[in-house]
Amino acid sequence: MVNSVHGHKPRTQAAHRSRRWFMNKALLAGGVSAVAVMGGYTASQAGAEETSTADATASATPSRPPSGGGGQTIAYDDFVGVTTDGTVISDLYAIHRTGVSTTPVVRAGSAFVNSLTDDQKSATLYDIDADQWLDWTNVDSNDRDGLALRDMDEKQYKLAIKLLKAALSARGLENATQIRKLNHFLGEYSGDTSKALNYDAYWFTIMGTPSATDPWGFQFEGHHLVINYFVLGDQVVATPTFRGSEPTKITYDGVDYHLFREETAAGLKLLRSLDNAQLATAAPGTEEKTGTNLTVGAHNDNAVLPYKGIRGSELNRKQQKLLLDLVEVYTGTIDEGHSRVWLRDIEKHLDDTYFYWIGESEDDSAFYYRVHSPVVLIEYDAESPLAYHEDDDSSSPSPTASATASASASAGPGGGMGGPNGTPTQQHIHTIIRTPNGNDYGVDLLKLHLATDH
Repeated sequence: MVNSVHGHKPRTQAAHRSRRWFMNKALLAGGVSAVAVMGGYTASQAGAEETSTADATASATPSRPPSGGGGQTIAYDDFVGVTTDGTVISDLYAIHRTGVSTTPVVRAGSAFVNSLTDDQKSATLYDIDADQWLDWTNVDSNDRDGLALRDMDEKQYKLAIKLLKAALSARGLENATQIRKLNHFLGEYSGDTSKALNYDAYWFTIMGTPSATDPWGFQFEGHHLVINYFVLGDQVVATPTFRGSEPTKITYDGVDYHLFREETAAGLKLLRSLDNAQLATAAPGTEEKTGTNLTVGAHNDNAVLPYKGIRGSELNRKQQKLLLDLVEVYTGTIDEGHSRVWLRDIEKHLDDTYFYWIGESEDDSAFYYRVHSPVVLIEYDAESPLAYHEDDDSSSPSPTASATASASASAGPGGGMGGPNGTPTQQHIHTIIRTPNGNDYGVDLLKLHLATDH
């Protein structure tokens, strides 16, 4: 185990993992912004309820295991990564110079850490190889480690947002802010914003010490939004990143939202470019679109997932460009320079990149697609509704939410009760991007670093 940072001993995580797993079984998987900042230090000043473990059971959603069907959170030392057959492909990743500076994110990370009190550091700072990396969930839970935005003072709050801004692109930051905003809407709709369904119920943990040379990273975790961000020199690994929302299209407080429009459109555009023979491979119709088809969500770090669908080498040049455009929608959420580096690395394996589709293909259809290569794994899944139902306006306890009746026109087919057996709709979407074969959380790069530099 790498020595603890800042003299703060990392807390024992076995109890956290056990408690997190049993809590998850009691919850339903949840999967430069125009939105005004709300909550945070302002909410705490107004007397918002403090986070507690007991709050986890007070979620407005019913119960089932986390999306993806995974098992208990594994330890960092047991991490292998997503593979196609249980065997990691070697020599895919290397320590090298990218030519893209990480100075902004290092400075932002250092400033944030330096703003913390000793007690906050004890709760927030972890070793670089801590189990905390793998102990994340997208469910609406308050049982999280670290420091929540809503528990920060004004200075800390601004520095935390500055860290996100340094790590993400403008598009990525806007999307993250909108996910948080609609999470707060869901709290208002459900009648309780004091717990996990809150704009600022998102937690930071820092692994390692922000540095220009030594490995470090951060995790930003809450309902429908989990960002893992590893830094080594001028290299960045920003996976797994989970983004989702329920609802996705609504008018709230006078602002029109339509989350995951680009992800939806780019997938459809690639699918519709395929001829009949290609479609028979990419979308064979052998699997049913259910209420949830996501396979590599939380607790699936060592998933075995064979390739399915049409291979990049079977696409023409125009279709390959559409495939890269689709990938860029996901990789383009981190800062622009490292996004370009990431996309170039993925393009090197384009011939071995597979595109797979489940479901219909109308503009408003609920469907699933996957992009999978040795170095990238993307899933998009339109799922069944869990808490928000467009035909239930009369029962909404949310006079301040301003969820307009126009939302009912945005639904895809279905709209039944939530859960794996419910009818999926584009009003509840989950997405995830991973780095297969051992480099989620930057694990492979860290191993190389320790083997060569220490």
